[in-house]
Amino acid sequence: MALDLLLRQGRRAEDKETLVDIAIAGGRIVEIAQRIAADAPAEDVDGRLVVAGFVESHIHLDKSRILERCHSEHGTLAEAIATVAAAKRSFTEADIYARARHTLEQAIIHGTTRMRTHVEIDPRVGLNGFNAVRRLKRDYAWAIDLQICAFPQEGLTNDPGAEDLLVQACEQGADVIGGCPYTDTDPHRQIARIFDIARRFDLDIDFHLDFDLDPAWMHLDEVCRQADAHRWGGRVTVGHVTKLSAIDHSRLAAIGRRLADCGIAVTVLPATDLFLMGRDREFHVPRGLAPAHRLLAQGVTCSLATNNVLNPFTPFGDCSLIRMANLYANIAQIGRKRDLHACFEMITTLPARLMNAADYGIAVGHPADLVVLESRDPASAVAELAQPLFGLKGGRRSFTRAPATLHRP
Repeated sequence: MALDLLLRQGRRAEDKETLVDIAIAGGRIVEIAQRIAADAPAEDVDGRLVVAGFVESHIHLDKSRILERCHSEHGTLAEAIATVAAAKRSFTEADIYARARHTLEQAIIHGTTRMRTHVEIDPRVGLNGFNAVRRLKRDYAWAIDLQICAFPQEGLTNDPGAEDLLVQACEQGADVIGGCPYTDTDPHRQIARIFDIARRFDLDIDFHLDFDLDPAWMHLDEVCRQADAHRWGGRVTVGHVTKLSAIDHSRLAAIGRRLADCGIAVTVLPATDLFLMGRDREFHVPRGLAPAHRLLAQGVTCSLATNNVLNPFTPFGDCSLIRMANLYANIAQIGRKRDLHACFEMITTLPARLMNAADYGIAVGHPADLVVLESRDPASAVAELAQPLFGLKGGRRSFTRAPATLHRP
């Protein structure tokens, strides 16, 4: 078979001691070996780390880059929800597309090859966000695989017309359905309706959940119950769950075992959770971050993700998942090499598992979606904020970032 490209002497995260050549033809990996003899275009990566790209499991492309439209004085969750709800009344499809494109391109050049974006569906914005991001999914398929999660940010049972629009989005090709029970006047009923719609359209579910620091009650219990009742294990994710940062290790371990038994994954959103939680405290401000590394020990599939970019929920961000992993490691006081490696897995293999991406990874037959990092091992990549140098999507170069150069006298 004629090869399109040969990556020489790369280092894989799962076996960083062995350098391999990776042969690519027809957009797929066709051979992996320590040495491949072939007359083909070749690129020597000189022992650098090669991964199947970063996986962004939770971001909001549709409401990114709107800081100048929102007046945020207090930095609370309630204020962020209210100001964005007001701003999105004026969102047009063209406006959403332009802002989301900018954010998506940043994610691509930071090495992301797969993404799940949450898109708001409600009577204020209608299907403008869904239509804009659906176009984006098609237009950028050359660089990234994009999943669209349609969800009702303002509530469902308390927002007339929201469910009809949500169903329309599912009929028109939403990949995942989401929920936001904490904004609903009847959270349990919303959870039940989301599971019902998911069964109707055979969709995975991704909830925004338990986004505060009061551990006395959790909607997580009802999500677990419904996942069991519908036998939807392996197809449900919960994001934020900051309440889990406010409980002791023994209770956390019990909840972790319950999540693992139910097949419910957890996404932690370090930048947003750190920015919004604990706003009522004058000192000893809690970090407000669910301890994903402890849940991993209980068998829970966990990921780290970006969430918001340049809006009242998170007024910063560059879409770098390696930066997010490093931020989490700092907040969680992680320093051991094996734990830093786990942080790397939470932006690569684990979110791919969460998204049920069976063809993710460096293996013969898989898509040649590859990113080369300026690093030799995953733990060091997290610790040192290793930069992606270039990426391939289906064997075609999708981005290049020139390495920094010192100009000595």
